[in-house]
Amino acid sequence: MTMKKEMKKYSLDQIKDEFLGKKGTTSRDQYEYDLKMEVLGELIKQTRIERNLTQEQLGDLIGVQKAQISRLENHTGNVTLSTILKVFTALKAKIKMQVELEGSSIQIA
Repeated sequence: MTMKKEMKKYSLDQIKDEFLGKKGTTSRDQYEYDLKMEVLGELIKQTRIERNLTQEQLGDLIGVQKAQISRLENHTGNVTLSTILKVFTALKAKIKMQVELEGSSIQIA
């Protein structure tokens, strides 16, 4: 008779703490930022495709080159909040922002 050894379970936060560092460390903050920017870029790309626009057409709508749209979608360059707002406006997407500060929350709709 063999006994099964139970595997220890880890939460995603425990794994991130172990391999990326605790919340508030430079490496963890950079990871979280990169992940959010990657998700934002993918959201822009998928919405652009759903609207049947090329990168060039979207760029023309907001006054930037196709290359800037590509960098935005692929998170390979710096982007301003102004550009992100222009992109979503051109894509006819509603934008809601929430800024959370310790002890308070600001919502911009």
